[in-house]
Amino acid sequence: MIQEIYIIDDDDSSIVIFRELFKNDPEYKFISVKSDQIDIALKNIPSLIVINEDAIDRDVIDLCRKIRKDEDNTITPVIVVSSNGSKQHRMKILQESIEYYIKKPVDEEYLYYTVKNLNRLLSINRRISPLTGLPGNVQIHAELKKRLSRKTPFCVLYLDLDNFKSYNDVYGFLKGDQIIEFTAEVIVREIHDSQLQDSFIGHIGGDDFVAIVDGLNCERLCQNILARFDANVTKYFTDEDLERGYIEVPNRKGIIEQFPLTSLSIGVVVADTNRFHNILEIGEVGAQVKHAAKSVMGSSYAVDRRK
Repeated sequence: MIQEIYIIDDDDSSIVIFRELFKNDPEYKFISVKSDQIDIALKNIPSLIVINEDAIDRDVIDLCRKIRKDEDNTITPVIVVSSNGSKQHRMKILQESIEYYIKKPVDEEYLYYTVKNLNRLLSINRRISPLTGLPGNVQIHAELKKRLSRKTPFCVLYLDLDNFKSYNDVYGFLKGDQIIEFTAEVIVREIHDSQLQDSFIGHIGGDDFVAIVDGLNCERLCQNILARFDANVTKYFTDEDLERGYIEVPNRKGIIEQFPLTSLSIGVVVADTNRFHNILEIGEVGAQVKHAAKSVMGSSYAVDRRK
């Protein structure tokens, strides 16, 4: 994947240095941007921004603030390179949520690895759900492979919201995000309160979650998760919908359809020693058992113990 890095300077003095430094790293693309073109540049959401303070014709603090206030670049890492050695000046820049302040003269090797490591960290963070802060599919797959290699028994919980699309249609995506965050909090809290050793929680995406716990008996955990979910999910519905016990959604033909209130289903795969040879087998069984749980009205769980 190409990493586009914007070099902010008004005299093009820095771009040559960076291109030479990264001449053996074809995945890095350096683009020179004039300080008065920053509005246009930010629309492209670069991987990293480097500001050469000595080579711009505007206040660097204002420039940093402008970058951080841009909603598409709130997490884009920024490095300021400057000959200003004042601690007060350095602190003012760092207070604008700027990641690094590098004082000139610059050690080129230090600059090289600073850029590389910042991009590595950002790449890792992109694998984490920005909504829930939980690990995504890459880490989930790695964790399952690790558990299989240990050859010790564990359980995989596949958790999924019921009637979530209908909820989004009625309440909107922002409320939908809130109920997803709430679900993640319920799962994390119950696993934490259960004091389960070496547990893992991941966010597959959307309203789908995974939890991996040691041992073969996790029914009490499932019961506690569902109980906490059902007791608190009511705050995400209007009093009218709660009183009715369902939500009304117009279909494509404009006909009103009724859907039950959002509930939670858990499909549990018991991974006894040597039952599975790879994570694809676990995923296939997980889909089957989650389907079984979702066939039951309301919050429920189903456990697959087949040998």
